[in-house]
Amino acid sequence: MGIFGRKESTPTAAASAPAAVNPDLAALSGEYTIDPAHSTIGFVARHAMVTNVKGGFQDFTGTLRLDGEKPELSTATIDVTMESIETGNADRDGHLKSADFFKTDEFPAMTFRSTRAEALGGDDYRITGDLSLLGVTKPLTIDLEFNGAAKDPFGNERVGFEGKAEILRSEWGLTWNAALETGGVLISDKIKLIFDISAIKNA
Repeated sequence: MGIFGRKESTPTAAASAPAAVNPDLAALSGEYTIDPAHSTIGFVARHAMVTNVKGGFQDFTGTLRLDGEKPELSTATIDVTMESIETGNADRDGHLKSADFFKTDEFPAMTFRSTRAEALGGDDYRITGDLSLLGVTKPLTIDLEFNGAAKDPFGNERVGFEGKAEILRSEWGLTWNAALETGGVLISDKIKLIFDISAIKNA
């Protein structure tokens, strides 16, 4: 079942007529609110060249607009409270909130606004948008897997997606680092982003 618009193929005479709308897909059309209690927005960074440190954000909101009849109009927004960063270590969290990294006093939020969506085949999708962080806005592409739709025991209609992306943090001004005596640096420039999203259809 597809949500976002499929990649365009070479037109043919048979393809020139409008395709029939999948009734299952059309039924998912609507506005959705991300459920933070059952969703994760996280990251993974390489530490000291030898291991990975994982973290996430505990306070975020977001919306999805799914359009089954015109999938290319589907959109997504996410707003993250940077003060809510958590890595399992209070001292590290404090450093990440400081002027060396996220400067949360000056830049309290990180935002994502989609600009394009496409399907890659099966349940695989790609969404592109603008990621704003530390006053810098740059494009971000997220590869997504659609996990399906279901009605939960409380009557909520849900859709689920898993997503991943990679960024170079230096492109958003996150340049603090420390050299290692054995060579290399303390924190990788490349950061893996992880999204596990459950969203509830608005009444």
